[in-house]
Amino acid sequence: MPEHSPTTLAVVGAGAVGATIAYAALMRGAARRVVLHDINAAKVRAEVLDIAHGIQFMPMGEIDGSDDVEVCRGADLVVVTAGAKQQPGQSRIELAGKTIGLMRSIMPRLVEVAPDATYVMVTNPVDVVTYAALQLSGLPPTRLFGSGTVLDSSRLRWLVAQEIGVSVHNVHAYIAGEHGDTEIPLWSSASVGGVPLLEWETRTGRLGAEARDRIANEVVHAAYQIIEGKGATNYAVALAVSRIIESIVRDERRVMPVSTLLDDWQGIGDVCLSVPTVVSREGPGERLEVPLSDAERAALQASADKIRSVAREFGF
Repeated sequence: MPEHSPTTLAVVGAGAVGATIAYAALMRGAARRVVLHDINAAKVRAEVLDIAHGIQFMPMGEIDGSDDVEVCRGADLVVVTAGAKQQPGQSRIELAGKTIGLMRSIMPRLVEVAPDATYVMVTNPVDVVTYAALQLSGLPPTRLFGSGTVLDSSRLRWLVAQEIGVSVHNVHAYIAGEHGDTEIPLWSSASVGGVPLLEWETRTGRLGAEARDRIANEVVHAAYQIIEGKGATNYAVALAVSRIIESIVRDERRVMPVSTLLDDWQGIGDVCLSVPTVVSREGPGERLEVPLSDAERAALQASADKIRSVAREFGF
């Protein structure tokens, strides 16, 4: 990625998630130029016009779009949101078949027009899709990874903050594993204002086992609740992806639970799932060896086994 030229971000898929990512990236100044690609020409044109009409109120930027993948040519970053839409009550894993079929056709073409880009997969089920996209694209794991549980971790932090009455900015906690039903909160490494989260129950009587279980359940089912109410999640995921983009473009080296191809992390390998990872201009780097309880380690292994088995079902 060029260090001094304006960054071009290509967003593939102009649905609720893709269009909102384009909007959020421009609003936050994460990219100077954003292009949208979608097979629905009228939709992508409408989204481009709607955002372009507000460009004067944003940091300096520009937006373009097309139903021709050529619009992505030369992009520095490519965010892939295109895929089958998740229906109310439908699990992310159930989306896998149609979405992987789409990746078979779209990834080779994207790599052709943007061979030097860093790719961030957002399409669900993101862990399986990321693993498949790596195989289909031939890109190294530092150049293609998934948004993982960055959003889920944000949900966890917000719920913890609401539970104990502190700013969400002072909560440090991660969701790891699958971005889906088998994801788990890493309570053992979580803290609030420097105080280990597991000590809050003894010190304040709050955040006991029952409260933690309730919060974990709310995180897992948050997307289903939102989809049932309005058809899609888009605002929070767009902000989460924008933060990932910023860490790459600005070489911030933020620690985020993105979904990457693991190679013997805590005994887990040959699978894409989320663990706390340093994200920089070079893409995902060091995976942090955070403290894990025996139960957390076992749950992560079970999550990995589930993702791996689904990938195998589709030939990966």
